[in-house]
Amino acid sequence: MLRENAQEWAIPFQRQPEVERLTVAVAPGRHLSALRWGTTAPRAVLLHGGAQNAHTYDTVALALGLPIIAFDLPGHGHSDVAPGGSTDVEGHARDVCAALGALGIAHIPVIGMSLGGLVALVVSARTPAVASKVALIDVTPGVNAEKGEHIRQFVNGPRAFSDFDEILARAIEHNPTRSVSSLRRGVLHNAVQLDDGTWVWRHQRHEQPPVPAAFDAGALWDDVSSVAVPLLLVRGMAAGSVVDDEDEAELRRRCPDATVIHVEGAGHSVQGDQPLILAEVLARFLDS
Repeated sequence: MLRENAQEWAIPFQRQPEVERLTVAVAPGRHLSALRWGTTAPRAVLLHGGAQNAHTYDTVALALGLPIIAFDLPGHGHSDVAPGGSTDVEGHARDVCAALGALGIAHIPVIGMSLGGLVALVVSARTPAVASKVALIDVTPGVNAEKGEHIRQFVNGPRAFSDFDEILARAIEHNPTRSVSSLRRGVLHNAVQLDDGTWVWRHQRHEQPPVPAAFDAGALWDDVSSVAVPLLLVRGMAAGSVVDDEDEAELRRRCPDATVIHVEGAGHSVQGDQPLILAEVLARFLDS
């Protein structure tokens, strides 16, 4: 579906990009899955948000045109279940570091959106040999249950859908600013049809517990203070963003050298709402 994706965003598409799915062992009997774009050493690691998967960055990857690696976080996409649950940020960070070590990748920019941004933050703050830079896409440790309630309501919706049209309608209902074609691609990548004909989200296939209402990342503010590499915050400025002015001010206070970029016309899912702008921002950050 990459050609259709490129056409929708007017991205030149001369030939099919070289994209390979990898399966990397991170513990006995457990693996992470990833998409590797390009055949040379990756320029960045991309981590998606909760209830998403590596394909959320397809448009950004097409626009960047750089070798990258985008992981399915534990319990998401094609990766194995997360032992600590869907919001185990520290456990996810350990798995990402283990996967990068197995691939021989170190000292690389780590970019994450939402849940993936918190994972990227922990990786960069606690394993400095892994991350050379860190970018947070519409997330800070200031995210809490109240700010993320609209996301939790979507994630904790019906456990199964009678057919594809029903699960697509659910995505359209909660993403009114996105094109139906882009949401259709997203659902096809992020859902699976069971033997009985019903459809479920891929992150539900292991019967993970739902996203807890009390999830609060406030303890990770100390990790912001500990980041010793260049830090970028990309903040969506439209409805749905989970970053407010107080969060931005606290991040600047704890990391005075951080760069903050506001993206108009983007809510929480900057990579979905304004992928070309995000690609431009990330390209500058990677080259700086």
